Amino acid sequence: MERYLVGGAIRDRLLGIANDNTEKDWLVVGSSIEKMISLGYKQVGKDFPVFLDPNNNDEHALARLERNVGPGYKGFEFDVSNNVTLEEDLSRRDLTINAIAQLDGEGPLIDPFNGQQDLKDGILKHITGAFSDDPVRVLRVARFASRFNSFGFKVASETHKIMRDMVSSGEVSALTPERVFKELDKSLSYDAPSQFFNILYSCGAYQKIFPAIDGLQNNSFNYLNNLNTEKPIIKFAIWLINESSTNIETLCDTIKCPKQYKQLSLIASRYYDFINNFNQQTNDKVFKFFKEADAIRRKDRFEDIVMVFDLLGANIDPVIKLRDLLASIDTSKFKQSNIAESINTEKMLIIESFFDSTE
Repeated sequence: MERYLVGGAIRDRLLGIANDNTEKDWLVVGSSIEKMISLGYKQVGKDFPVFLDPNNNDEHALARLERNVGPGYKGFEFDVSNNVTLEEDLSRRDLTINAIAQLDGEGPLIDPFNGQQDLKDGILKHITGAFSDDPVRVLRVARFASRFNSFGFKVASETHKIMRDMVSSGEVSALTPERVFKELDKSLSYDAPSQFFNILYSCGAYQKIFPAIDGLQNNSFNYLNNLNTEKPIIKFAIWLINESSTNIETLCDTIKCPKQYKQLSLIASRYYDFINNFNQQTNDKVFKFFKEADAIRRKDRFEDIVMVFDLLGANIDPVIKLRDLLASIDTSKFKQSNIAESINTEKMLIIESFFDSTE
């Protein structure tokens, strides 16, 4: 039995971006399910055997071979017999930069597919034609292009061709909504999410995965880069800012994104032009905006709404000032019998006074 550190931990260390939070994935060669359990490891994998180290919870997977028996990433059969070799396991991985191993995480690197050179050259390159068996790899390549944008990574031309072929063959259509959103959400957490969308767009996958959405602005997704926020939900709403409510609802239902993503995107897109002309709005429309945004009760969501507009260059100062005035209403002075009507009347008076004072 031999244990190898593999994948992202090696890759990130070579790129100089590994830290204490970098996940360590271990590959075990020459063992079996029974032996791992007897050593105290806890089995957690459903599709194939993955074990947690009893000391630190690091993931350990038995070396395996895969055979494609159906569409999508779930259409595989696995061979985890103890005679599967290290190189056989590495050969089934998606990219050369993710197929580097190191015995016990120390000593010389084992790099049968020249992943170190591709790291130096900034190339995202598939290992074998088996890349096309798993449509998730199209998303992963796009996500890695986004994550490693600062290093100048590009997709190898031959890999890009395979990705286009996967789109035309319909393999990409087998992607599950949950996996699409997972890879999208991770990509939005990076500084350059435009690369995720650019890669998908150039190979035709974007149009298949997000058929209801355009998203391009001036033939680019660069407006999503280097935004002053680390929150994917904010960038998600900015991506959809020019889409209709119907398109946003269709997309969110298709990829099964969290409800808060859908709600924020709908409100932001609906009121973007409104906010850009805030001082010209009628009192009734302003009242409706604060009511629909639930600005007083759902403070965190309203902060997200305002942040979307702020990052898009809108003047949010009057919006925040008016929100603060509305939030300062002393509800204890109203009779309980008609408190809702009294509060609404007070809000309208505050709104009217606010705009009168800004004329």
